[in-house]
Amino acid sequence: MNKKILGIGNAIVDVLAKVDDEFLIKRNLHKGFMKLIDKSEFEDLKKNIKIERVVAGGSVANTMSGIAHLKGSSSFIGKINSDNFGDIYKKSLEDINVKFPYLQKNENLSTGASIILITPDSERTMCTYLGVSSHLSEDDIKENDIINNELIFLEGYLWDKGISEKMFKHTINIAKKNRVKIAMSLSDVFCVTRHKEDFYNLLKNDLDILIGNENEINELTNKKNLLDSIAELKKLEKLIVVTRSENGSLALNDNKIVSCDSTKVDKILDLTGAGDLFAAGFLKEYLEKSEIKKCLMTGSILASKIIQKIGARLE
Repeated sequence: MNKKILGIGNAIVDVLAKVDDEFLIKRNLHKGFMKLIDKSEFEDLKKNIKIERVVAGGSVANTMSGIAHLKGSSSFIGKINSDNFGDIYKKSLEDINVKFPYLQKNENLSTGASIILITPDSERTMCTYLGVSSHLSEDDIKENDIINNELIFLEGYLWDKGISEKMFKHTINIAKKNRVKIAMSLSDVFCVTRHKEDFYNLLKNDLDILIGNENEINELTNKKNLLDSIAELKKLEKLIVVTRSENGSLALNDNKIVSCDSTKVDKILDLTGAGDLFAAGFLKEYLEKSEIKKCLMTGSILASKIIQKIGARLE
């Protein structure tokens, strides 16, 4: 029987569009990064692009979609409004067998959306309007949604002082009480910079698994290179997974380092979701008690598949 996993994160509708470098420069956008924007900036940007497709996104939701693609049993909780984007969001997940236990209600803010600008070099630059997604509170997380799972997966993007911090802690307490394992992704290097101390404490005290890329891990530990970061993280005796793009990936497990080459691809179309789909492959194998090397390999294969497509879905 499939071991169940629940993802909790920002429910963001992905709006994908192709643009040239000039478009980014004119709007003062840093290529490859995520910028938070307000509703009016979002509407203005939307008017000036040619939309390729609209699909349920958000980092952890992408991971749950990848697990469903591998025939795993995944659910996702994220906050949406009862609006058009909210309806698209819910249906987009349920269509691919990701359960969505969150109950839509009428909210003051609209469903979150991210305009993903893809340049000719396949980099993606995200302009995200969080809308109601960042207001996920402890009231939205029910004990019954957590206790039936083997693992919960949280995203660093969600962490903020106040309402989100309380939600995180509430979720972690339920998981610990019911012996449900806790994993988290670091999400973004700027996110780590903002919440470094909190993230380090979460890792030390609460998490079983942490997933991040090389830059995020180095930022978390305040080190200049990965060797120094690993030396620091060994003390914590956690499962820490590090992605390194074309240099493959590695895991620190029981103080041993397991490494894996990247999967070669012919042509990269879009890097959207590479880390999210890596996490999907890794966690699906982990739930099946596979060896860590196989977890890394499956993550690498899934990441290689997604970067040869536009968007973060493998269907």
